[in-house]
Parts: sequence; C-alpha cells; structure tokens
Amino acid sequence: WGGSLLRYMFKALTGSKKNLHPTTDLELTLRFSFSSLSAFIAASLSVLTSEGCPFSPSPVAASCLLGTAADFEPYGTNGAGKQSGSSQLARKNQCVSGVTVQLEMRSLWEEFNSLGTEMIVTKAGRRMFPTFQVKISGMDPLADYVLLMDFVPLDDKRYRYAFHSSAWLVAGKADPATPGRVHFHPDSPAKGGQWMRQIVSFDKLKLTNNLMDDNGHIILNSMHRYQPRFHVVVVDPRPDSERYAQENFKSFIFTETQFMAVTAYQNHRVRTQSIMVSPPREPTYGRGLMWNRIPLNSYR
Repeated sequence: WGGSLLRYMFKALTGSKKNLHPTTDLELTLRFSFSSLSAFIAASLSVLTSEGCPFSPSPVAASCLLGTAADFEPYGTNGAGKQSGSSQLARKNQCVSGVTVQLEMRSLWEEFNSLGTEMIVTKAGRRMFPTFQVKISGMDPLADYVLLMDFVPLDDKRYRYAFHSSAWLVAGKADPATPGRVHFHPDSPAKGGQWMRQIVSFDKLKLTNNLMDDNGHIILNSMHRYQPRFHVVVVDPRPDSERYAQENFKSFIFTETQFMAVTAYQNHRVRTQSIMVSPPREPTYGRGLMWNRIPLNSYR
C-alpha cells in the first residue's frame, strides 16, 4: 500500500496521470521515509488556502507551494545572495541552511533578459530555452535531497507586444490562475554528494498552455510574466518530521530568469538570439513555398 500511496502523492503534486516505473516506486519507497514524504506533502499543500497562493485570485507575490516569500533567498546578477529584509526567517535545518546555488550560463540568461526573455509554451509542452541549470554547494554529502522547481506570476497583468514600438504593453488584468504545479528533478531523491558533483539541469521540464494537460508539465498562461523558483528539500528521517517541515527546505530566485510566456516569439531579436545560440540539431522545416523553407527553432 505504501507504493500506491506514493504514486498518488506524486501524481497529485505533478499533475501526471502516467504510472511510475516499478523500479522508481521501489526506490522512492526505500529512500523516502513515509513520515518525511508526508511532512513534505503537508508543507507543500498547507499554503494553498492562504492569501496570495498560486490558486488565489490575486497572483501578485504568490506564495510558493513550499512556503512564504520570506523563505526565499533572491540572487542578484553578481550571484551574491541578497538579504530579504525580514529578520523573522524560519530556522532552517543545518542540512539546508548552508546550501548555496549558482546559476549556470548566467551570461546567456543576462543576454536574453536584456532583450526581454520569452519562453515558448505549446499544447504538447515545450522545453525551456535557455535551460535552467545550477551548481549546488554546501549540502551534507550523506543526506538525501529532493530538488524541484515551480513558477509564479510576476504581476496580475496580461500583456501584448506592440510591434511598431518593439515593446510589451499591458493589455488588461491577468487571466485566471493556472493550476499550481511543481516539477521534481527526475534524479530526486539523491545524496548531497551526488548533487554537488555535477551541474544540475532541468532539461526535462516542459511548459504548456494546456489546462487539461495530464503529462505533468508546468501550466502557464500565454502573454503573462513568470518567475522560476528553485527549491532544495532535505529528506528528514525523524519520525516526527512533519513538525519540522518548514525547516527542511531552502528556496532560491534568480531575477535574470524571469520571462514572458508566449506561443510564438514576439520580439524578433529574441527569436534571432535563440536561433544563434540554440544547440545544433537536425533542422525541421515549416510548411510553405520552397523558397521560404526556413528552419524552425523547435527546441522540444
């Protein structure tokens, strides 16, 4: 019954209707204590009824599924952590209190950010470009950690692109909030030593605008601005770990990763930059006249 309950919890958080592989079920069952996973689920869902959560009418300063805005450690363009201004941060587990995160490909993110980053969302799901990658340090090498991401609106507005002025303009109030989802890194849970030995890449994460998506993709509204957020959760083996749920995670925000969700690139400079720096791949061509066979930047 433990494996079945784990599958149910996983699907509830990710929105996926697909069955997990039996080996994955067994690994989760062995490496996650039931109390730790229960505490994590409880912490994740406890804020869903609070003001400003992803499901609330007002998405401004939306709370993460794992905690409040005060629990986040924002990072500036120089990579140094900024003080949140709140002296009442929750006391953190020593396994996460010293964790630091460095954004990889920072210069690429900054290039796109200077143009106004746009992320393609499709019905089938589209991978992020640039890909969100981080280098982690300060973990306990022997402790188990779960890594995950979520996305929250930056404001309560909907936008449109004015081609004559090459600028984004406010087009009205935001559309109803999409279902809040989190994306677990597929290698979770893993030892801190393993996470720190390599660059952690969320290259499997996909964005969609399909409200009925059953593949576990992150659902976003097109023409809305979003902030990706990265979370490190330590697996607490204590039997009463639910009491310490708020202590067992640490979250990070990189402002240069903010983006506008679009179904097609609006700013031609962003599209050109994306084509120039995309990984080489076999081109796929759009339909049309032979002289107009321009390779599409299908980063799927």
